[in-house]
Amino acid sequence: MIESTMETLSRRGKSGDFAKKTPETTSAAGMPTERARERWSELVQIIEQARGSYYQEDSPTLADAEYDALYRELEDLEQHFPSLQTQDSPTQSVGGFASDAFSKVTHEIPMLSLDDVFSVEEAHAWIDRCMNALGVQTMPMTAEVKVDGLAVSILYVNGKLQRAATRGNGSVGEDVTANVLTIKNVPERLSGANVPRRVEVRGEIFFPTKDFEEYNSARAEAGRKQFVNARNAAAGSLRQKDATETAKRPLAMVCHGIGVFEGAPRTPKFQHEWYELIASWGLPTSSYTRVVQSHDEVDAFIREYGDKRTHLDYGIDGVVLKVDSRESQQALGTTSRAPRWATAYKYPPQEVHTRLLDIRTQVGRTGRVTPFGVMEKVLVDGSYVSRATLHNASDVKRKGVLIGDLIVLRKAGDIIPEIVAPVADARDGTEREFVMPSNCPSCGATLAPAKEGDIDLRCPNFEKCPAQLTERIAYIGSRKALDIEGLGEEASLALTQPELDREEVAAALVSGEAVLLADGTVLRLDTTLVEKLGHADEITAAENLLPSPQQPALDTAADLFDLNADSVRNVCVWRRRAFPAGVAKKVGASEGWQQVRYFYTAGVRDVTSGGWKTEPRPTKTFEKIISELERAKDEPLWRVLVAFSIRHVGPQAAQALANEFNSIAEIANTPLATLAQVEGIGPEIASAISDWFTLDAHQDLVKKWGAAGVRMEAEQTEELAQTLAGLTIVVSGTVPNYDREAAKAAITARGAKATSSVSKKTSLVVAGPGAGSKASKAEELGIPVIDSSLFDALLEGGLEAVDV
Repeated sequence: MIESTMETLSRRGKSGDFAKKTPETTSAAGMPTERARERWSELVQIIEQARGSYYQEDSPTLADAEYDALYRELEDLEQHFPSLQTQDSPTQSVGGFASDAFSKVTHEIPMLSLDDVFSVEEAHAWIDRCMNALGVQTMPMTAEVKVDGLAVSILYVNGKLQRAATRGNGSVGEDVTANVLTIKNVPERLSGANVPRRVEVRGEIFFPTKDFEEYNSARAEAGRKQFVNARNAAAGSLRQKDATETAKRPLAMVCHGIGVFEGAPRTPKFQHEWYELIASWGLPTSSYTRVVQSHDEVDAFIREYGDKRTHLDYGIDGVVLKVDSRESQQALGTTSRAPRWATAYKYPPQEVHTRLLDIRTQVGRTGRVTPFGVMEKVLVDGSYVSRATLHNASDVKRKGVLIGDLIVLRKAGDIIPEIVAPVADARDGTEREFVMPSNCPSCGATLAPAKEGDIDLRCPNFEKCPAQLTERIAYIGSRKALDIEGLGEEASLALTQPELDREEVAAALVSGEAVLLADGTVLRLDTTLVEKLGHADEITAAENLLPSPQQPALDTAADLFDLNADSVRNVCVWRRRAFPAGVAKKVGASEGWQQVRYFYTAGVRDVTSGGWKTEPRPTKTFEKIISELERAKDEPLWRVLVAFSIRHVGPQAAQALANEFNSIAEIANTPLATLAQVEGIGPEIASAISDWFTLDAHQDLVKKWGAAGVRMEAEQTEELAQTLAGLTIVVSGTVPNYDREAAKAAITARGAKATSSVSKKTSLVVAGPGAGSKASKAEELGIPVIDSSLFDALLEGGLEAVDV
């Protein structure tokens, strides 16, 4: 069980308190106990999953405050037990992702992250550490607002914009040049004097605060899903595959740094001079930055922009402090993931009060049933919120909230709405407790824990539960799985739960509203009939007036690859939207519920004959889904594993499996103990994998997908020369044209063992920018170290080719 944020914070207290826990987590020899190892694995897993949701899907699953608490606990744990820290630990990486939907860009200089502090005392401690390291009594710093956007890098060559890329994982990002060129305040060509031959400008793409609510309202009126916040809107907009879609959205940029800088008349000596130079070229910089020199000035800046944060041009979640002197920056250096000369102070989440109207439940793709709060709509941190997730029934009880309570709500880290606590003094006695249902709210199956000791309740009806199926189909189409364009949440609902809003449509008929069907028929409930019926029978009469409920086009994920135009021809969904002019005049209302085709065009009726003038035809979106499904059949084995929706098996675990085994059949037939020994898997994930393949429904899915042509075996590659046979190699830092996983794969494909830590058994270390301490440790042990620029030569000719 993963602890909730408040439990974690109250247990930990100040940073480092993990080391003071009871003896069960530590040993006399200072080595980590089994409990400490288990907790480390739990933390790594949940942090990596949260990073995947945040960076890959632009759809975070953890509140920022909860993520920060778990991340700091992981830091504390690794500080107390250094042997737990590996190169692959989240504390050693930037934590982004480069989607396969875009071309990859290897950053010439890594785009690092920032270390966070959460109090002014911690900010003061960082300032003091820097001054002590530099041996100075005063230290000018730039104080800047921390823009809540998407980090990008833009390369200008001879003043012309040549390439733009996202940060990705810090080493490899996504090529978004065409999209960035549509942003109005990003110049295609630099102007002014002193323009260098090559310069890489770094900054944040954001959605202006003034435009966000207007844009979200327009999406709501069009029946489209709204963005959670401006950061999600910016990330989703910039990462559109079609740049013309990005151009329709009012994105903007603010610059905050320089990467590559070559062929310039002069090089600024201070950070604030860089900003002045950047601005002189016509690039946008922040008007909120100033130079500060003391604790008091830093505190004043933090207070000022904490008060102003909801009134700025863009959303912010903190303040960034940077040592102003470039010489001092170089002296302080960087770690593998962050510069030592900068830090980010994170503001506490903004809190508001609102009324908790109800607590309901929802079903996820793996059957987990979670409660969520339905609240009076309230503005918090720049966007309106009306619902918030509650993790489980124990979470509701621990927080002490009752239905009807006035509650404290915060949008932690400007991301996930979180119910903090009730305002108990405001109760009037009408509030009531929440009772967790015993049956699935979607299919009615009896809920139960997946295994003894689990706190979560799950719906066991994996194959037929509509809510699970909807979530699973959307997940299959997501970037982290098969990346099927067009197969998102709305399309998944249309395929699996087309009648989802039927009860609301019937309620509208009871209230006297008109309903427009797909064939042009206008429905209205007979008012004389309503008068004769009792209130309890009105909704039944309205439902009987509606067309018979549709059977979903998909009632199992196993049939996804059998979709075709005929199978979705008559799929209709209920939408509330503006009526056509003629209907509006007839019914005396401008809008109302309509039954609309989802995957086909509406077509044009012949009024005289009642037939079709223009028959409905598949939409371009559906044709795209079909072509994408065909393409997805050739996706690598690890993506297919992710698409299976096996509990705990995300991209990281799936890649570990695909690297170890040659086919789905081999994984399914591998003993549990053997699975557990695979690096990155372990007993819990192995158990989930083994259990998944025992179910008939899952075996049927594998069989049907395989019959449809989905890849079930690892891609066969030509046998490579074993130039590195018998060696143990560590790759640290950035390698040109390779991300971390690709470099490891290239090494193992040539017969070597790729490890993440340096020891006496290490044969060679490949060190690139951001290599950290591994190169130094290798030199201390007398182990050869080569520059990452020689990596291809090493692969081709072995140690002799690099003079080792």
